[in-house]
Amino acid sequence: MKLDVSHLTKTYDKKTILNDCSYVFDKTGTYVLMGPNGCGKSTFLRICAMLERQDSGDIAYFDNSTVLANDITLKRRLTLVLPRTGVFNTTVFKNVAYGLKIRGLHHTVIERKVNAALDFVGLGPKTGQHARTLSSGETQRLGIARALVLEPEVLFLDEPTASIDEENTQIIESIIGAMKKEGRSTIIMTTHDREQATRVGDFQLVMRNGRIET
Repeated sequence: MKLDVSHLTKTYDKKTILNDCSYVFDKTGTYVLMGPNGCGKSTFLRICAMLERQDSGDIAYFDNSTVLANDITLKRRLTLVLPRTGVFNTTVFKNVAYGLKIRGLHHTVIERKVNAALDFVGLGPKTGQHARTLSSGETQRLGIARALVLEPEVLFLDEPTASIDEENTQIIESIIGAMKKEGRSTIIMTTHDREQATRVGDFQLVMRNGRIET
């Protein structure tokens, strides 16, 4: 899936966050968007994931050369994982299964997909554990599993290793690498860590003054 971002602007309380921001994501792999806190990275992801509206500018998604309609069907092909993932007050399994139940999948399909996603992020042994007993790093991996089980074509990761320990950072970077190797999704992630961007990114971008620079 190709994403064409054209001349986005966004302002909060008279402060310009995105300023004529344009970029074309037209290759498979992992795009890493770098920049300091407050530069507009998270806002950019939320707008691209159709969770927030821009003030002006356009975003077009293409399947081959066909422009996709801006509707719920397209939105289901996109998933955003936020830092400090919130969890439901239930088991790890049920947290991941929730999105599939909403989509009306059969329980046997849900069980297979959820177990596969949890195994992929290294949480298979914790299936029956209460989600709120997980560490912060494990909770972030749970958020990634909840996204992966929906099989998005574009996966947005907002600071996926922010404020977590080194061990879980390495695990999450390995998960991103495995996703890329399997071609599961185009990944667009943010970080303020240039070394991490080098480790996991195929394409490194910088957001400065509300615009994306290569």
